[in-house]
Amino acid sequence: MDAEAREAAGAGDEWADVTPDAARRLVRAAVEAFAERGYHATTTRDIAGRAGMSPAALYIHYRTKEELLYRISGIGHEKALAIMGEAAAADGSAAERLAGAVRTFVRWHAEHHTTARVIQYELQALGPEHYAEITALRRRTDRLLRQIIQDGADSGEFRADDVPGTTLAVLSLCVDVARWFTADGRRTPDEVGVLYAGLVLRMVGAGAE
Repeated sequence: MDAEAREAAGAGDEWADVTPDAARRLVRAAVEAFAERGYHATTTRDIAGRAGMSPAALYIHYRTKEELLYRISGIGHEKALAIMGEAAAADGSAAERLAGAVRTFVRWHAEHHTTARVIQYELQALGPEHYAEITALRRRTDRLLRQIIQDGADSGEFRADDVPGTTLAVLSLCVDVARWFTADGRRTPDEVGVLYAGLVLRMVGAGAE
């Protein structure tokens, strides 16, 4: 099993709220399969086989492959929203809050890069109702980050004339970590988070004369 497969199926509490154990095994197997083969090329038989179960057993817990993707996407996007919400509510200057948001957001995308790739790049495979629900979570995350940047612009901490555009650029920079990060690379998730926090602060002109 390679590093990405271990991250998708490994220990930790990423899927702790998924119960029972069989449903959790199917989620982990689906993440691994979607990341490796892509959503459309993955079959329910692929997922069940990776989980050590029969295809019939999968349908006890998830009616469709799309329902599995929705479950994975929901958990991932709720986590992203929680990270941004905690940063937005923290004490400190706008620069401190922005740095904290980016550092934590990027670290999560690096630590869980396989999951993050699935939830970021397979979004269009969701059905209309599930897509609308997940994109609503994304908009809430966007608004929280936008408010931090707006606070900095209003206080003079940041040079950000286009706050919506800057917000989009920061989010794009952060989520792209999931595309290139590997567990055997030369930087740890913490180090990437610190690096990106510094890059974003420079992007918004924090501390500039």
